[in-house]
Amino acid sequence: MKNLEQLLLANNIKPTAMRLLVLRFLLQSKSALSLNNLENYFDKADRTTLYRTLQKFEENGIVHKIDDGTGVAKYAVCEENCNCEIETDLHLHFHCNKCNETICLTEHKIPHIILPEGFIAENVNLVVKGICDKCNNSCEN
Repeated sequence: MKNLEQLLLANNIKPTAMRLLVLRFLLQSKSALSLNNLENYFDKADRTTLYRTLQKFEENGIVHKIDDGTGVAKYAVCEENCNCEIETDLHLHFHCNKCNETICLTEHKIPHIILPEGFIAENVNLVVKGICDKCNNSCEN
């Protein structure tokens, strides 16, 4: 828990008990999580507190928000030294149409796109949709 506290403090976030619990849960998850996922896991926690925790984490570079086309925002922990900069830190996401999980493919970076003069990129999101390896393997058995 000490390392989690240090991570929050390094990102200018006060390490409250709920923030530490949410961060641990996010770090343990293999897929991106929605606010609803957090609510289901922390069933006694206030929705507003969970929402504000995610917002604070996003504002301070702990997590990035993913629009996977489902209409529900998902959140995943940023890689170490990530600044969520368009030029260097953006990566692919994979959304499984079967299990509905969204996974960061951090080793696959989104290539730099040169926009026409006068255009300014504010966000880039690339989601590949299909069947994940876990669901694909269960179909084969």
